[in-house]
This record gives sequence, structure tokens and C-alpha cells, in this order.
Amino acid sequence: MTANAPSVGPMTKANPMTVLVTGATGTVGRPLVAQLLAAGHRVRALTRDPAKANLPAGAEAVAGNLADTASLAAAFSGVDAVHLIGFDGADFAPLTNGAEIADVAKGAGVRRVTVLRGDVTKGPLEEAVEASGLEWTHLAPVEFMANALEWAESVRTEGVVREGFADARSALVHEADIAAVAATALTADGHAGQEYWLTGPEVLTPPEMVRTIGAVLGREVRYVELGVDEVVARWRRAGHSAADIEFFLAMRTDPPEAGYTVLPTVEEVTGAPARTFEQWVRENAAAFGG
Repeated sequence: MTANAPSVGPMTKANPMTVLVTGATGTVGRPLVAQLLAAGHRVRALTRDPAKANLPAGAEAVAGNLADTASLAAAFSGVDAVHLIGFDGADFAPLTNGAEIADVAKGAGVRRVTVLRGDVTKGPLEEAVEASGLEWTHLAPVEFMANALEWAESVRTEGVVREGFADARSALVHEADIAAVAATALTADGHAGQEYWLTGPEVLTPPEMVRTIGAVLGREVRYVELGVDEVVARWRRAGHSAADIEFFLAMRTDPPEAGYTVLPTVEEVTGAPARTFEQWVRENAAAFGG
């Protein structure tokens, strides 16, 4: 599921690059911007509304939208590498203008790209960069630890998590680890043509995640199991389409092996162990009332 990756040390401030981060205000984009800046690289951050981006000092926020090819030329100009997301940040639908994005990148002289996958299979953008001649690296993370923020309000107000599929297992991954792999692939040699499946260091079920949250907060947090019909009804109330719900059900009842198989990719690529869910909860304890 993952190619053998070269072991590398932490990025240094030697040979700084100019890197464009798309999806810069997203769950992966924000830590990627911060990590690249900390390593001494110049960062241009693509966002729909630069005035509201609230990015770290030193990042150059520029207006643009990957789904709108015409808005990209200025953002891509003069950069060495680009972090791309394979989906529209507004509705998470796969981007359909992958060939045009790849053409803009090539025309601007971009050399390297990473593509953050939004599905278990390749989308049009991944296929386009593979055919473009760019040095590409695909990032295929399993479930984000940040999905647990969906429980934050009920933990904060009631000390309860109501969730279904108690036996569902996930090798969920910290978003900062996804960002660290992207940063390494963008700024170090040896990662072109690789498809990196990214997981955390452990496999957890929802009740185990809830116990971890309670342990970090130092108080009891109860897990209340919902039936399938209750979970589906909640998804419908949240506005998810029938296709989305079908996908969600498949991921919880018959997930691909990659979703619950711990892989060493994060450490192989970055040289640092993958972060645990406990560490993620400690970093986000305030959201849960800690």
C-alpha cells in the first residue's frame, strides 16, 4: 500500500524554496503553511478570502480557487512547488479541471507537486499530474483525527458521545503528520512518483477514542451507541446526499483494509514517529471543554 520511502531528517533552512499551498486554511493546509515557514521556506497561501485567512506571519495570502482555473495563474507564478488538494474545498466534490491545473503549473515553471487525495481512488487531478511530467507525490490519508471534533459540543455540554458502529476500526492520522509528509515531499528529493498511504500509529474504535478523550480531560465521557437508522437520520439532517450516505455506510461497515492497517509511512518519510490520538486530544482539549 505504500512504496518504500527514503528516510530523511528534518527540513533545514538551507536552500529555501517558494511553495504554494492550496487549501491553505484547511485542516492540513494550516499546519503545512506553519511547518514550511518554520523550515525557512517562502510560502504563498491560496484562499478564497485572504482577509479572513488568519495565517501565520510570513505567509503571503493570495486569492484564488482551484475549481476556477482562471484564478490560478498569478498564484502559481514564480513558485517552485505546489501542494494541491484533489477536491473542491467548498463541497468536497472531486475537481474536474485537473488537466487545466496541471497545465497552469507546468506553464508557471513549477517542478514538484503533492496532491492530497479526497477519496480512496485516484481522481482527475491525480491522473492529470501523473501525465504532466511534473514531479508528483500523492498523499492518501485515512480518517483524520480532526473528525472527532464532531463530538466536541456534546462532550463539552453533556459529557457524552453519541455514535454508531462501535466496532468500526480506524488507523486515524493526525493532520500535522499529513502536513509533515507533504512538506518533506515538496522540499526534499526522493519522493517523486510515490503514492503515500498515511496512518497514525494505532487502530482505535469509537469507544476507545471516547475513553482517550475522557482520560485526557480527567473526567468521565460516556459513549452511547446509536443504531444504524439513527446515524443515517443524523446524516440526512446534516444535509448529506444519498451518495454521501452510501459512501459513509460502506466506510463503516466494509472499510478498505488501508483504513484500519497501521503503516510506517509517516516515520519513513519524515523521520519522526506518527502522532497519537492522545496527543491530538491534548492539543485540542479546549474544544472539548478541557
